[in-house]
Amino acid sequence: MKWCVVLLGLLGLPAQAAFKCEADLQYGLAVNDRYIRVINSSRTLYQINQSKQLIVRGEWVELPPEQQEMLQELADGLHYAVPKVVLLASEGVDLAIGAVDHVYVGLVGSDHESYERLQKALWRVKQKVKTKFIRASDNYYIGPRSLENVDELMDNQLESQIEEALTTSVGGILSAIGGLPAQGDENLEKRMEMLSAKLENMGAEIEKHIAPQANSLRLKAEWFCNEIKRLDGVEEELRRTVPALAPYDLIVTGQANPLK
Repeated sequence: MKWCVVLLGLLGLPAQAAFKCEADLQYGLAVNDRYIRVINSSRTLYQINQSKQLIVRGEWVELPPEQQEMLQELADGLHYAVPKVVLLASEGVDLAIGAVDHVYVGLVGSDHESYERLQKALWRVKQKVKTKFIRASDNYYIGPRSLENVDELMDNQLESQIEEALTTSVGGILSAIGGLPAQGDENLEKRMEMLSAKLENMGAEIEKHIAPQANSLRLKAEWFCNEIKRLDGVEEELRRTVPALAPYDLIVTGQANPLK
């Protein structure tokens, strides 16, 4: 997201190369200890019970041993990975929102007139993530087209709202240094030096406290991306050998991803 890059540049933090995971879900996916459900809108396309029983459109599909092993491998992988990515999405958006809020308050202050609008925009972002990655007791749900970078969970409208609020903070920064300089303003250089020092201190603090968490989340995201790609291979083999599953391509990966 553009504003994230701007903030990193403003704070002097090293920006890592963007991590792009070419993997996504074409349908909704609900997981708990008892079953896995692949959902299109409110309709269950197929269900895996106890990692071994396959039900497609309400009808039990009996599998030979080889396909039964693949079904269990797919189910076990999803049982393990889905709860982790739901938690990962929540941690990621909380960290990103916390960083934006911290920078905004540090530069402008919570009393600035634009701060309330920023809070509303960030709240909308968090709610959007919650509607795509849901945990209710031992039930986990991931909506279709949800396996993206945290930045990409925010659509253009939400991004515009946050950018508008952050842009307003420029006015707060200018106010902090006395507004646009008049010719011959002798105090401008001193105020600019104070602002620069404030930014440097804030950048060091964020790098110390946030960078380790961000790196940890990045490593988890990379692991999950590799795992979901591995499971895509298992699913494709199942779809090839089990006719009832052929119409339903849950996991899509690679540059040819039709959802991208």
